[in-house]
Amino acid sequence: MKLDITTSIVHHLYHDNEGQFGLRLSPNELADDIEVLALLEELNRVYNAKPAKGYAHFVDETEIATAGEEPAEAPKFRVLLEQWLNSEASFIEFSHHAARLLKDEISGYGFAESGFLMLADFEQTGDRFLLVSFLPVRDGVMVQPDLSVHRAAQLDMGKLQLAARINLTEYTANIENNDCISFIKGRAGRKVSDFFLDFLGCAERTNAKQSTESLVRTIQSFVGEEELPKDVAEQVRQEVYDYCGEQWQQGERVNIEMLDERLKEKGAPSLRAYSERKEQELPDEFPADKTALRQLIRFQGQGGGLSVGFDQKMIGERVNYDPATDTLTITGTPPNLRDQLRRYFGLND
Repeated sequence: MKLDITTSIVHHLYHDNEGQFGLRLSPNELADDIEVLALLEELNRVYNAKPAKGYAHFVDETEIATAGEEPAEAPKFRVLLEQWLNSEASFIEFSHHAARLLKDEISGYGFAESGFLMLADFEQTGDRFLLVSFLPVRDGVMVQPDLSVHRAAQLDMGKLQLAARINLTEYTANIENNDCISFIKGRAGRKVSDFFLDFLGCAERTNAKQSTESLVRTIQSFVGEEELPKDVAEQVRQEVYDYCGEQWQQGERVNIEMLDERLKEKGAPSLRAYSERKEQELPDEFPADKTALRQLIRFQGQGGGLSVGFDQKMIGERVNYDPATDTLTITGTPPNLRDQLRRYFGLND
């Protein structure tokens, strides 16, 4: 997906000789050249491919006051962002203040990694975004133009954990209750994204996984209770999976009205009318969760030394399930599994 970069900059956060975080600020924005574009495109690709993303909004003064903090002030990053967007500060000034703010936040959490803070203002699919990311580094070896070999720090994009993307188009439009910030979620337990959210002054509100799971449950009951023919039911599930996957890949929200129209084109009745009739409330828009979407087209589970997975369309064909005895019957095993089983039973020629 083509990106149009407006401006970008990189600052260095590192550990000094005393183990404290140091900060080296860039005095200039990055050049608008092919190397910077390639870096941002790769960063955006890695960001989009992260399956676990959360969605958040800036915490306002009312929420801060409710939390008992006095006096109630808007989060510092949001103040800096507003100053830049209102042309009260240049992009470089905004980035310098943001870098110092991140340095202070990192120091308070005892974060142990060095890296680079990159801020990039760009346009994609008609919307304007600000990408805020902490790029980790790794030791590497580079061959110089004179063919000498030197050790050098290299960006380790595969280990990107701290990044957030702010939809500036939606933010400046002042859309009520809009979660215009997406961010990479950490693993179970204490999330590494916690202090990054604190740095941005935002809080998670929309739960993409729960919203997607709710849609999946509604679709499964929808195709059953509406007594759709098997081929139509499969098309409906696949269409929902494809549409939500497209939206996830593009970083866009699932729109129920748009999805409803696409399903009607497949010969299905109105999903919106069904959900209202059954009082199964679906939000008008929500971000998709890639992992939860798989439940639409696949059965998969593991436990007790057994792992099983197959496409839902195989039910009643190669796969049959008896709820009374909790028995799964599979006709025709995958070739590699069949070869292993035949060797185990001494049946190979």
